Amino acid sequence: MYEPIRSGSSRRSVHTTAGTPSGVPHRSREEELEIQLAGHLAALLAVTDELRTTGPSADLDAAAERLSEQVARLRGGHAPVRAPVPASHTPGDAAALHRRAHALAGRALVVAASRADTAAAILAAERMDAHAAALEQAGAGEQPAQHAELSGAAR
Repeated sequence: MYEPIRSGSSRRSVHTTAGTPSGVPHRSREEELEIQLAGHLAALLAVTDELRTTGPSADLDAAAERLSEQVARLRGGHAPVRAPVPASHTPGDAAALHRRAHALAGRALVVAASRADTAAAILAAERMDAHAAALEQAGAGEQPAQHAELSGAAR
């Protein structure tokens, strides 16, 4: 009633007889984590730059500079692309931006801890603390639930 399968599986057609992939690029776990960390830190930098439009802040300026340095280090010296926010830009809700930055810093902290990148982990934990404090100061509610768990992972 059923026809037998006559062609080889698609898996076998991709691999050589030795079982190694042919023509498929592979990265090590360390390389993948490095790419993830650079991405999380670059996203955090973008939100930090957006927060900087809400008002002058030496802390945010210093954080942006440190984030930029870390992203460049992880990308082999290539500085992150930073789009200047136009003067006519209406900044978003500061509390929402701080929540987003806190979440991004948490993701960066988890990846930095996975790859034992102390400098990035410390920076991410510091940014989590700063954004949680900004949320608390603004009265935007409770600190994010994972804050205590994640910031303790880097210390």
